[in-house]
Amino acid sequence: MPTLRDIVNQNVREGDLYEKLDRNRVRCYACGHCCPIPEGQPGVCKVRYNKGGTLYVPWGYVGGVQCDPIEKKPFFHAYPGALAYSFGMLGCDLHCSYCQNWVTSQALRDPNAVSPPLEASPEALVQDALRQGAKVLVSTYNEPLITSEWAVAVFKKAKAAGLVTGFVSNGNGTPQVLEYLRPWVDLYKVDLKSFDDRHYHELGGRLGPILETIRSLHSMGFWLEIVTLLIPGFNDSDDELRRLTEFVAGVSPDIPWHVTAFHKDYKMTNPEDTTADDLLRAAEIGSEAGLRYIYPGNLPGMVGDGENTYCQHCRELLIKRYGYLVEEYRITAQGCCPSCGSTVPGRWSEGFEGQITSHPFLPHRRSRLVTILNQ
Repeated sequence: MPTLRDIVNQNVREGDLYEKLDRNRVRCYACGHCCPIPEGQPGVCKVRYNKGGTLYVPWGYVGGVQCDPIEKKPFFHAYPGALAYSFGMLGCDLHCSYCQNWVTSQALRDPNAVSPPLEASPEALVQDALRQGAKVLVSTYNEPLITSEWAVAVFKKAKAAGLVTGFVSNGNGTPQVLEYLRPWVDLYKVDLKSFDDRHYHELGGRLGPILETIRSLHSMGFWLEIVTLLIPGFNDSDDELRRLTEFVAGVSPDIPWHVTAFHKDYKMTNPEDTTADDLLRAAEIGSEAGLRYIYPGNLPGMVGDGENTYCQHCRELLIKRYGYLVEEYRITAQGCCPSCGSTVPGRWSEGFEGQITSHPFLPHRRSRLVTILNQ
């Protein structure tokens, strides 16, 4: 029986995002680590590896697929109510101790994380998404930057079929990978996990590349939304939240900021779960910093009107939500407030097209994807 490492190493192709160095080394540009990888070794992500002076990258599989309301990603200013067909691969360039997707993201780092990959092709994923009624195809669950070549191959087929595409990412990018993705990715969500470089070191990264990626994504025209999982005792001080939200507002006050509730998961079981009061305090700090669209999340019905979208000029209710459920939708076909005509930042359909689901589910129709282990 082949090991998971054997399977991952067999399902590869040569990468695009690297350069050759001396002594058969390569430098990878898929994420902010920019790993110089020696012969025979993987990068920090564990899935991009150097063989004979060539960088090989994940190809031809997924770690799983799921149908999500787009609000779960979370995107609140992009095609509300749409179904997002979500896929991921294996591996991550960080090792967050509270990761909710650790079974796939830490699959080659943690022996307890085992997720048998499914054989896939770009065509099969797009066809499956269309069969489910999806409008959006999203690379998520593990870190999509480290599998960018595969995502681009999938997204080329997706865009040809009329689908919107998106990344749900930690934002640890490079100029090279963002230029590579630019023609093929419409929506981009960044997890801004902290505003303290020491905290990022605990997670296996650095703050600097994430901040630069956020600036670049906005200037390059991706639709950008930012999420901060609020963890008591880790990133929830008033000072840190003030600096974080002032940074985001400085890039653009129109970037939606989702501040979401932590619950004990994976290896982080010490902090208390985030309360609604914690979220509302963070939202107030963000509002004082100048952010216009702030969404306290993960505690449906417990944050007052914080789940809703309002016009920032006349305060008209534009979208009413309960968790992932869209209860009312009033944005015009032109993406404007129906009362005062002000433009609402985002990516909007010509009209609300209904909502297939307000909760995640596995594809209703039998998937044609086959577990590689069983072949």
